[in-house]
Amino acid sequence: MKCPFCGNADTQVVDSRTSEEGDAIRRRRQCSGCGKRFTTYERAELFLPAIVKKDGSRVEFSRDKLRGSLMLALRKRPVRAEAIDEAISSIEEKLLVSAAREVDTKFLGELVMQQLKQLDTVAYIRFASVYKSFEDLQSFSEEIAHLTAPAESGSIATKPKARTPAKKGA
Repeated sequence: MKCPFCGNADTQVVDSRTSEEGDAIRRRRQCSGCGKRFTTYERAELFLPAIVKKDGSRVEFSRDKLRGSLMLALRKRPVRAEAIDEAISSIEEKLLVSAAREVDTKFLGELVMQQLKQLDTVAYIRFASVYKSFEDLQSFSEEIAHLTAPAESGSIATKPKARTPAKKGA
């Protein structure tokens, strides 16, 4: 592992721990060249579904792009970095569990909104205003009213249920 500070290829693992979720190994490393310490994460390489954009083009899922979107919505909001990491992991887990090869941006956007709603309502409204293309104050008011209304059963984003064939003789 190259040192991100000086580029030296000789680094040593000082400490290794399993993450709280158990899905990654956190390693503290120290550079033998400059002596600085840094953290790396080791995760299993899983294949997440491709994202189908509104124009029909397909792109690979990007954890970094997802983090950037969340960070933009959460800018200057009092949310812990660990909570953001947990939200990203939760979204990735839901994408993996969907077992789909492709998901559209609408499904991904709904997953993001679901996480933001739990993290910070202001960030949720920020993201929703762009995602849902609010054009006037009325649109904002309706979304805020929906947000403050009593919770409805079920989640925002759900996986479509598979159809089961009818039993013979039924």
